[in-house]
Amino acid sequence: MKVLFWGTPAYAVPTLDALQRAGHQILGVVTQPDRRRGRGKQLMPSAVKARSLELGLRVYTPEKIRRDHGCQKQLEDLGADLSVVVAFGQILPPEVLTQPPLGCWNGHGSLLPRWRGAGPIQWSILEGDAQTGVGVMAMEEGLDTGPVLIERALEIGLLENAHQLGDRLSKLTADLMLEALPRIESAGAGPEEERLRRLGVRYQTPEVTYARMLVKSDYQIDWSASALAIHRKVMGLFPGAVTLWNGKRLKLLVTEPLIERLRHDLSPPAQQLLGRWPTGGHQPGTVLESSEAGLVVSSSGCPLLIREAQLEGKVRSHGRALVQQLQASAGDRLG
Repeated sequence: MKVLFWGTPAYAVPTLDALQRAGHQILGVVTQPDRRRGRGKQLMPSAVKARSLELGLRVYTPEKIRRDHGCQKQLEDLGADLSVVVAFGQILPPEVLTQPPLGCWNGHGSLLPRWRGAGPIQWSILEGDAQTGVGVMAMEEGLDTGPVLIERALEIGLLENAHQLGDRLSKLTADLMLEALPRIESAGAGPEEERLRRLGVRYQTPEVTYARMLVKSDYQIDWSASALAIHRKVMGLFPGAVTLWNGKRLKLLVTEPLIERLRHDLSPPAQQLLGRWPTGGHQPGTVLESSEAGLVVSSSGCPLLIREAQLEGKVRSHGRALVQQLQASAGDRLG
C-alpha cells in the first residue's frame, strides 16, 4: 500500500520500521520541526526524522499543519492510499483527514476512551491502572475520538517505569498497525460511514478520561502522600520525579513501596525490608534506614525504598553507593 506516515518521538519509530520491512511504499513522512534540545540547545531532528533520513524517505516538517496549506497540497499530491499516524503531536485538520481514500489511522497508546490526549502512558501509571494497551482507530477532527478497529491490552507491572512500558507499547503499536492495514485495504474506499461499517469498528463510549499536559509541579515529590502514590509518580514520570536533599535536587529513579500486600511484586531486597517499621509514627520524608538496597523513607503510611537516584551535579547511583554518596543516616529528611 502507498502510505503517508506521521510521527515524531522514538515511540513512533518501530511502526515506521515495521511498515518499511513489510514492503509498504512510504511516500513521505510528516514530523515536527527540529527543536533545540540538551544543555547546548542545539537544533536536533525528531527521532522519526532521523530514522526517515536513514531510510532515504522524503520528510515534511510543518510547524502547524492546520495552517500550512502549501504542505497540505504537497501531501495530497503524493497520492497516498492512507495515512498512518503514531504520536505526531498535532491535530490533523479536515483538509488532511479527507485526503487519502482509505482514511487516516492512528495507533494510540491507551485503551480508549481512557486517556485520550497527550501522555497516556504516564497517566496510566500515575493513576495506578492495572492494564493499558494500544488501539488502532479511524481519525476524526476531535482529540482521539474516532472508532477503534483493533485493540489489545497489556498488564502494567508494579516496578515498570514509563520508558519500559512505552517500549512495550510501541512494539505492540507496530504489530497492530501491520495487522490492521490488510483489513483496511480489503474494506476498500468509498464514503467513510460505509467503509467503517464494513470494517466493524467499535465506537467509543461516553465515559472519557483525558491525559492532561504535565506541568513542573507534577514532578515534585510530596512525602505526605502514600508510598504507593509516590512510587507511581517516580515510575510514571521517569526519569523526572524530584525531591530535595540538603537543598539540592535529588531525582528519584527507582523506588519500591514497602507494602505487605504487594510482596510478590517486589524485588527480593525489598521483600526483606517488609514489616520492619510500624505504619506512621514518623515525619513524612524521614530516612528510617540506610540499607544495602538503598534508603528507606517514611511516607504517610508504609515506607518507600529508594533504590536508585541522582543528586544534582552527580552521577546516578543505587543501593549502598547511593547511601554513601548522600552520606545519609536514620533521622535525615528529604523534601
